[in-house]
Amino acid sequence: MPKYVVRHGVMRNLGVFSTRGELYARGMQVIARTNRGLEVGEVLCEATEQVLQGMSESKGGQILRSQTDEDVRELRRLAEQQQREHELCRACIAELSLDMRLVDVERLYGGERVVVYYLAEERVDFRQLVKNLAKEFQTRIEMRQIGVRDEAKLLADYGDCGKPVCCNTHLSEMPPVSMRMAKLQKATLDPSKISGRCGRLKCCLRYEYDVYQDLQKDLPPIGAQIITNKGRAQVLAHEILAGQVLVQMEDMRRLVVDAADVLTVLNRGSGRGKSKRQPQQQQQEADDVAPAELLTEEAADAEPWEENGSA
Repeated sequence: MPKYVVRHGVMRNLGVFSTRGELYARGMQVIARTNRGLEVGEVLCEATEQVLQGMSESKGGQILRSQTDEDVRELRRLAEQQQREHELCRACIAELSLDMRLVDVERLYGGERVVVYYLAEERVDFRQLVKNLAKEFQTRIEMRQIGVRDEAKLLADYGDCGKPVCCNTHLSEMPPVSMRMAKLQKATLDPSKISGRCGRLKCCLRYEYDVYQDLQKDLPPIGAQIITNKGRAQVLAHEILAGQVLVQMEDMRRLVVDAADVLTVLNRGSGRGKSKRQPQQQQQEADDVAPAELLTEEAADAEPWEENGSA
């Protein structure tokens, strides 16, 4: 039977879903059974072997049917209900004076549970909140703590590039991003220009990082003593995409030399250049792990906490 990659849930999770033999096309809206319950999903593509190589850890499910007119009407009703539940949940949080910020409320299509997404700096005792919500909603309540990147995935619309934010479109996971990537690509280090809607470093800084690393391997390291067709020189900086290096000749002239014109690398940074740049290199390494606002990644999401509404 054919299998398809389906995007589902407000967090836009990806999964490989089986069928009952029916064929589906890209973009079709479907009703599927997932590990969470009955959900609405969108078919992205057929799950070929090539696609499955990058989705080894994706959770699966089964496509039950295409959306009908009745399903569309039910979704509209659920959207209105979710708005009321969002306001009620916000009021309950304020009444209990909990140190948490409500981000979104998701009610699954099948009604198996309501998922509450929230932000919090520290651990929150929300047992009374869950009891109150379970009594009001008459279903299972799942509390899920998220980070600022996930908040942007839920709420953000467009990025500085003018396109929909990556985390809400094609990214199935959000890999860590560090200042090393911005420095290697010679991007501006102005936080306001390299920060995304979440306030963290933009995910797109990672897209070309591997290419820059591969190209940099073909260049002599900064601080190295080299022999060129114009004489002996010391490498001061890289122009990675152009395949060039900025060098200082023995007569103190500074020139831009193609990597192909480098005849020999005498040493890989044991001269004066290395001693001058060593503190800068150490600082660059420190930037990757420094607890600065732009560099820190959010802590791993806490395990979801549930309580059944019938309790």
